Amino acid sequence: MTRAVRLGPRSLLTLALVSAVGVVAFGWPFLAPPTSRVGTHTQDAPWLFAGLLVLLVAVVAAEIAESGLGPKAVAMLGVLAATGAALRPIGAGTAGIEPMFFLMVLSGRVLGPGFGFVLGNVTMFASALLTGGVGPWMPFQMLAMGWFTMGAGLLPGPERTRGRAEVRLLAAYGFLAAFAYGTAMNMAGWPFMSALASNIAFDPHAGVPANLARFVAYCLATSLGWDLGRAVVTVVLTLTLGPALLRALRRATRRAAFEAQVTFEASER
Repeated sequence: MTRAVRLGPRSLLTLALVSAVGVVAFGWPFLAPPTSRVGTHTQDAPWLFAGLLVLLVAVVAAEIAESGLGPKAVAMLGVLAATGAALRPIGAGTAGIEPMFFLMVLSGRVLGPGFGFVLGNVTMFASALLTGGVGPWMPFQMLAMGWFTMGAGLLPGPERTRGRAEVRLLAAYGFLAAFAYGTAMNMAGWPFMSALASNIAFDPHAGVPANLARFVAYCLATSLGWDLGRAVVTVVLTLTLGPALLRALRRATRRAAFEAQVTFEASER
């Protein structure tokens, strides 16, 4: 299968290291013990991690680009990122109606995990600028969307699974990944809450079981409806528009011939 980007060993290593740091950035409230000094910087840590993630995401995107993101792939990236950014404001603030997620799933599936990671990052960055959603949460959104889109490219059987079976697979992935994305973003914003303001806020002096119970309660109280709406919209759009869009993306990929070498013939005088 033609991929817009072929990940080399160095790109894979860079992506793995950045993802590991991202896991720490999202999950530090559960990783730092109550006696750690990190607990005394509850309000500062998200900002520090956000700044770190900006640099790390830029590094991995540059590494993937260097490994084979040619002019044709860049053009495809620009079109899909612009489309995704334009779709994000549709239904913003209304029960999780976010049609951009289904486009990310299908694009990652067709164009591969490397392209998917870069696409997720660029799309979320562009949409943040478009909607004015720039803040310490943006790098977390970029990384989470990169994982979301990359995961679709890692699904099994891209050469064999086609037709209804593939669409159902992508719909199931979109449903589960929509909740995973929402949970990850909850982890990024949850520490901002003051422990004195609510009994579902992060308490730096509490142990992991207590904070885990608080986090679950926080998710149920604040984002369950939104995440469910996002998941349902992703499934519905994937089942209805997915077959046509998959064909269009694969046709564009074949015509682009990303892996074909560009050669120039010397002109005769």
